[in-house]
Amino acid sequence: MSARLAALLIGVLVTVPALAQTYDILLKGGRVIDPANQIDAVMDVAINGDKIARVAASIPGDQAKRTIDVAGYVVTPGLIDLHAHVFGYPGALWPDDTQLTTGATTVVDCGGSGWRTFDTFKETVIDRTRTRVFSFINVVGKGMVGSDAENDVSDMDPEKTAAKMAEYPDLTVGIKTAHFARKGYTALERAVEAGRLSDKPVIIDMRITTEYDRTTERIFEIMRPGDLRTHSFSDHQVELLDRATRKIHPYAREARKKGLLFDVGHGNGSFVFPVASDAMKDDFPPDTISTDLHNSSIFSTKSDMPDVISKFLNFGMTLPDAIAKSTVRPAQVIRKFPELGTLGAGRVADVAVFKLRRGVFGFTDSKQRRLLGTQKLEAVLTLRAGKLVFDQDGLAFPKWDTVGDYEIIAIP
Repeated sequence: MSARLAALLIGVLVTVPALAQTYDILLKGGRVIDPANQIDAVMDVAINGDKIARVAASIPGDQAKRTIDVAGYVVTPGLIDLHAHVFGYPGALWPDDTQLTTGATTVVDCGGSGWRTFDTFKETVIDRTRTRVFSFINVVGKGMVGSDAENDVSDMDPEKTAAKMAEYPDLTVGIKTAHFARKGYTALERAVEAGRLSDKPVIIDMRITTEYDRTTERIFEIMRPGDLRTHSFSDHQVELLDRATRKIHPYAREARKKGLLFDVGHGNGSFVFPVASDAMKDDFPPDTISTDLHNSSIFSTKSDMPDVISKFLNFGMTLPDAIAKSTVRPAQVIRKFPELGTLGAGRVADVAVFKLRRGVFGFTDSKQRRLLGTQKLEAVLTLRAGKLVFDQDGLAFPKWDTVGDYEIIAIP
């Protein structure tokens, strides 16, 4: 064999494995739960660049530049937190610190900015985070900055709200109204008018409801199909459950039939175990799972997405159903599906990996009561647009005792 031919053969041998590495990242052997595609099975997920390339039962590891063994873990689309606070509200949190570490790759700020302040929100938060951030823009122009602003009817301008949303149609996914402590339905009516003008849903907070000469029935009449009631499992105005029978009020069921949606919005003061438990027993689960995460709830109820999901698991919800209410369903609500909420081929590679622990675990609600549960979901790894942004257990890296000797560092 000539030296030239030998060199050519060596080149082929060296090149073939490199060509075979058709994927950047391969998550191998995990329980893939992708409700949008009706998948709940042990499968592999291959990623190229910022897109899902393939989901299949067995993808050879040598086809990927980096293979991450996730056997025994749960692999899902990146979670979507439909109600959190990352701007405007005094308790707002930086989303990269509090969402990516929990498997949530998308967060919707719920009313922190209004039409007067949205540009600042975009410049200071949305444009600077790795977390994908959308907004339920507040019908109050100043946003969620305290009771004086949120009770200022003169600053509730549907036309200017809709006009600002038209400037940023991809970032503004709906309208928020909350904390209105004056009589009547003005705040809700103006939010709904902004929703009509923008063709986007409205999400209402608890204090807009049955206080100040308002009734839940009338509120549900004003709301439209696709509008949301957040803080659904609080106990502030006895809106969901009849305390005497511990059954769902008929008007709540009628509202759901009409197309109204019930979101969790856990928070520091808006989720109590008896309501959630009785609602689940009476076949009235939430449509979407969200956290209302802010600087009080993150320390008290610790209500990030895995925590809230875990609570519903312990009240009888199945894991695939909980994942659906945290991925594909919120993506549909904010009209971002199938761009988000799925592991479908060609979609953005937002992926979360979880450990589902079995044992005895304590959880707390807004009344500082404890639930002892047997299941707990914990985030261990997050990919945002194909990039590794969180790895609790070091799954993406080789074991320390298999990569050679100590690195010698010269100290001057």
